Amino acid sequence: MDIPDWAVWAALGLAVLQGLSVVTVVRRLRRADPTARTGARLDLLDTVGGLVLFAGVMLSLLVADHWFWLTLVGAAFIAAGYVVKGVLLVRARRGARAGTP
Repeated sequence: MDIPDWAVWAALGLAVLQGLSVVTVVRRLRRADPTARTGARLDLLDTVGGLVLFAGVMLSLLVADHWFWLTLVGAAFIAAGYVVKGVLLVRARRGARAGTP
């Protein structure tokens, strides 16, 4: 597949922005609040999963098709993060509902 040069540069710019978001998540990991650190860990998993997914797509399109497995690993990271976030959300709602008479 022939990808235009401007699309590759746009994709590289988006990857840099995604990489910069790792910096903000790491700053949140340094906070003293344990709840904020838990959320930051899940956001870090989501961000790293996005970077791996993006790298897999770009490598499979630009270099060779055998890099597609990296895309699946990134999707698994993202899915795992969202599953844990969903479980925590359901647990919090059940706890709030059980506390009310």
